[in-house]
Amino acid sequence: MTETFQPGSTEEARAIVADALASKTPLEVRGTASKRALGRPLETDYAISTAALSGVSLYEPEELVLRAGPGTPMAQLRLQLDQHGQMLAFEPPDLGPLLGGAAEQGTIGGVVAGNLSGPRRIKAGAARDHFLGVEAVSGRGEIFKSGGRVVKNVTGYDLCKLMCGSWGTLAVMTDVTLKVLPAPEKTRTVLIACDDPAAAVRAMTAGLSSPNDVSGAAWLPADVARESSVSYVSGAGTGLVALRVEGIGVSVDARCAALRETGAGFGDVEELHTHNSLALWRALRDVLAFAETAGAIWKLSVPPAAASGVVGRIRDGIDCRFYADWGGGLLWIETAEGGDAGADVVRASAGAAGGHATLIRAEADIRARVGAFHPEAPGVATLARNVKQGFDPGNILNPGRMYPSVAVDA
Repeated sequence: MTETFQPGSTEEARAIVADALASKTPLEVRGTASKRALGRPLETDYAISTAALSGVSLYEPEELVLRAGPGTPMAQLRLQLDQHGQMLAFEPPDLGPLLGGAAEQGTIGGVVAGNLSGPRRIKAGAARDHFLGVEAVSGRGEIFKSGGRVVKNVTGYDLCKLMCGSWGTLAVMTDVTLKVLPAPEKTRTVLIACDDPAAAVRAMTAGLSSPNDVSGAAWLPADVARESSVSYVSGAGTGLVALRVEGIGVSVDARCAALRETGAGFGDVEELHTHNSLALWRALRDVLAFAETAGAIWKLSVPPAAASGVVGRIRDGIDCRFYADWGGGLLWIETAEGGDAGADVVRASAGAAGGHATLIRAEADIRARVGAFHPEAPGVATLARNVKQGFDPGNILNPGRMYPSVAVDA
């Protein structure tokens, strides 16, 4: 059984990490452990949790900036931002249900550590684009700060960006600062009936390249659409392209009208109003279509124009279910759990298109054998190893969770 330390301050976190380094004791770094099942399984006797480093220490709505402890629940942040009509524009997903846990259990630290971004990424950017500053304890047992409270920060190296997507392998964050933005007044979604993957990509591209400021573009094949909680989507009987429009009411109405005309060239067109739109995009964001299934889940990042070809190559090799987001640039794919979860086929297909694949959900033995994150090119692996050694030379923080290749001898 893992013994867990919960520091209540940055200095306490530093002391815990320093002791672990002195005794060469690996530490699992986590918040509420809602995403513990993502990545290679860890075998450590001790963990350091940021759950007690919780709460908003600074929120200036007029300055669009918020600072909080990494253990602050996302549910708390959303509620506080809602009260001021603001949001985290990168639309962080809640992967708890997909990974076998409960909803609304994640923390802002987990979102930043995973660089997790939802459907609005195509317009607003990734989590790291909204990450302004950090206070953290490195694997050397040293406290460091990077960034600040403004978007333009040109003093020294922007070390805080390295925390995004590092999955706790470089440092223990104790304070994070993020940019927030006004939430849209109105949300509508134009739905276009479309069963062909290639045509669906063309329809999404047409919407995104139009002047209508589309903030979400996804395609649900018919077998995924019919499981939607939105009745029109589940009852459509066909695959559906979804184009989201957000903003002030008059503008949204005008842009939706224009998109309906554009979409008519691809298939029958319908429109979802705010309530159903929010439900649809929440499900797409959190991958709820696969939350109750038993298969392995892959997240593929590919060039949008190559999406239909990637899916075709995967289907030639293995059975799978999927849907597309980010205009075709993101593919969520479910494969059979057994064997290697289709790793060879999925990664080869993504790689052939210049993309990569991440294993989001699978049994621990599969994640241990095939790895969760895409294999790195030799040059990137060397860079990752050097960064790891700079921050955590004793390899005590989440050792091996991402890449065995970056392990550093103590």
